[in-house]
Amino acid sequence: MGGHNIEANSLLYYVLNQGLSLAAVLNDTSARNKWTTKAKSIKTAANQRLRDHTTGLFRDNETTTLYPQDGNVWAVKSNLTQSLSQIRQISQSLRNRWGKYGAPAPEAGRTISPFISGFELQAHYIAGNPNSALELLRLEWGFMMDDPRMTNSTFIEGYSSDGSLHYEPYTNDPRVSHSHGWSSGPTSILMNYAAGLRLKSAAGATWSIAPQPGDLTFVDAGFVTNLGAFAVAFEVRNGTYQHLRFSTPIGTIGDIVLPGSNGTLISPNGVKVALGAGGVASGLAGGNWTFVPRSSARTKRVNW
Repeated sequence: MGGHNIEANSLLYYVLNQGLSLAAVLNDTSARNKWTTKAKSIKTAANQRLRDHTTGLFRDNETTTLYPQDGNVWAVKSNLTQSLSQIRQISQSLRNRWGKYGAPAPEAGRTISPFISGFELQAHYIAGNPNSALELLRLEWGFMMDDPRMTNSTFIEGYSSDGSLHYEPYTNDPRVSHSHGWSSGPTSILMNYAAGLRLKSAAGATWSIAPQPGDLTFVDAGFVTNLGAFAVAFEVRNGTYQHLRFSTPIGTIGDIVLPGSNGTLISPNGVKVALGAGGVASGLAGGNWTFVPRSSARTKRVNW
């Protein structure tokens, strides 16, 4: 690293905006203008100084032509980027450099880092490229799960881009963990993006369900907060959602987004809400809902 590093500035930009969100929750407006201005200046400067329009990627800093994995995926995650087209260009450029064993992290030498690759999965979903995310998941985590040198049940801390079990940041190979929590990114990413289940405020008082199944044909996911259980399950056939149902705690409110879909949401007591433009239904009350595609002749009973 050196100069004005893109990863560090992406992280700083992200933290500043998280702090501003927390301040809003606490109704603390004392420093809003100061830190909003600073965050905007970081975004402007990073794009002016570090963005390479030819490659579609950010350089690590002003003194190098190295295009890091960490800084680019964090630029997407932190919204340091300036447009969806820029995000998609980063997604495609990152995908173009995958090797036989996964996505390279050139900022760490001949290294594949499952930790930062977990954030690359997010970057592809944010770009609207779920199949790229799933392809990388199968490539990199599939290698870690199936290779006979691994445990076949846990994930390694890092390895070489040539597939050898050497992690360049360490000089001692036995030091590398083969059961490392920071390699478990797909767990939450499949929940938040493939299933599309996200909490928008504390404990899920507000929520959204915006699945990106890609080429998956079946998804079933859920979790519990102190407000209750959140769950979503569906099948996809020929690009059409089948048997989609979801459940959120009573007293909460949220939105569902099913782009390109037409149909109606039905509650157990017969309340019907039609999807609007873009396949969106907003302000849904918490509870159990079933989606019926417009082409369906009738609704099957759903048991919860």
